[in-house]
Amino acid sequence: MAKLKIMIAGNPVLREEAKPVERIDKKLQRLLKDMAETMYAADGVGLAAPQVGVSKRVVVIDVGEGLYELINPVIVEREGKVVGSEGCLSVPDYEGEVERSEYVECEFTDRTGQRMLLQAGGLLAVCIQHELDHLDGILFIDKAQTISPKAKENPSDALK
Repeated sequence: MAKLKIMIAGNPVLREEAKPVERIDKKLQRLLKDMAETMYAADGVGLAAPQVGVSKRVVVIDVGEGLYELINPVIVEREGKVVGSEGCLSVPDYEGEVERSEYVECEFTDRTGQRMLLQAGGLLAVCIQHELDHLDGILFIDKAQTISPKAKENPSDALK
C-alpha cells in the first residue's frame, strides 16, 4: 500500500465530474486500499478519488463503524435536514456549517462487483453526502452557510 498525495482546493481535478468506474480490477482494488491508508494517515473519515488526483467515482469512508468502499455510489433516498460543522482534507485550514440530509440511502457497487444499499443516519449520512459531492466537483465550502479558519493548536498545549 502507498500513501497518496491529497489534492488541495485550487487543483482542477477537485472541480471535475468524476468518471464512472467501468470495471473492477486489481488496479481499482489497489486504489481503494491506498485511499483508505491515506485517509487513516490524515485522520480523515472519508476520501474521494478526486482528492487523490484520480477522476473516478470511488469513495472510502470510516466514521468508526468500519471501512466502507463505495464504487459508483448514488444517493437514492434522502430525509430530514441537519446543519453541522464540516471540514475537508482538501480544504485543510477551514471549517464550516453545512446543511445536509439527516438520513440517506446510497446504492453502490462493492469491491467484488455486488450492488449494495447502505442506509445511513448521523455522521455516516453526512460523510456520504460530503464525499459524493467531491465526485461532482463540489467542495463543502460551496454549500457552507458559514466558513471560518480552523483553530490552530497552541504549541504550548503539546507540552502539557
